[in-house]
Amino acid sequence: MWQALRNELHPKGFELVTVGLDTQGNAGCRAFIEAARPEHPSLIDRHHVLADLFGVINIPSSVWIDENGMIVRPAETAPAPTASAPRSMPADLPQRFVEIMAEAVKIRKDTQAYHAALRDWVEHGAASRFSLSPDEVVARSRPRDNAKALGHAHFQLATQLEMDGHHAAAVQHFREAHRLVPDSWTFRRQAWSLEKVGDGPLARFWQGPNPDAPEAWPYEGDWLSDVRKVGAENYNEPWRP
Repeated sequence: MWQALRNELHPKGFELVTVGLDTQGNAGCRAFIEAARPEHPSLIDRHHVLADLFGVINIPSSVWIDENGMIVRPAETAPAPTASAPRSMPADLPQRFVEIMAEAVKIRKDTQAYHAALRDWVEHGAASRFSLSPDEVVARSRPRDNAKALGHAHFQLATQLEMDGHHAAAVQHFREAHRLVPDSWTFRRQAWSLEKVGDGPLARFWQGPNPDAPEAWPYEGDWLSDVRKVGAENYNEPWRP
C-alpha cells in the first residue's frame, strides 16, 4: 500500500522513508519488509531512536520533512492507504485474535483526509495549507519533562539488555518506561511483543498473558485490556489539518 503511494508521488519529488520500531530487528519486522520488497528506504530502529527524537508514541505515524530538511508537520497519526481488498481471517483464529480484530476495526482512521492533505503538500509545497510554520510545528510537538526523559532512558537500557540476552532485567526497565511515559503505545507494544505465546507467525502479536499461565505475565496491562480501557476510538490521536 505505501509502496504504491510512493510510486505515485515520487515523480513529483516525494520520497518515503519507512522505519520499523522493533527491538528484535532481523528476527522481527525484517521479514515483513523483505516480503514487501520496497523501492524506498526502509529502516529498522532497534532502540526506537525515532520515537525519542521525533516524539512518536504510536504507529503508524508520520513526520513531514521538506526539501530543506525542515519539519513541516511533527509526528502524527498516519493511516495507511486503503487496501484494495479486505484480507480474510483464518477460520481457526484463536479467540484472543478475534477479539483483537473486533477492537482494531473500531480504531479511528482519518484516511481520506490525511492522504488528501499529503497529496496537497506534495503538489504545492510550502504554499499548501497543510504545511505548518515553525511555530506551529513546535506548538504541536510533544513537550518532554524530566520524567519522560528518564522513561526514554529506561527504554533504551531495556532494549540493550534485551538485545544482550538479559530478558528478566530488561522487563524491569520496560516497566519503568511504561510508568514514566504512559502515553507511549510504542513502548508498551514493544515490551508486550517480546512475551510471545507459542511459536507461530502470530506469536509476537499476542501481546497479552498466556491463558495457560496468566500469573506469569510481567506487565500491568496488555493490548486488548488497555485498548478496551481507553476505548478503541481513542487509540490514535485524531488527525488535525
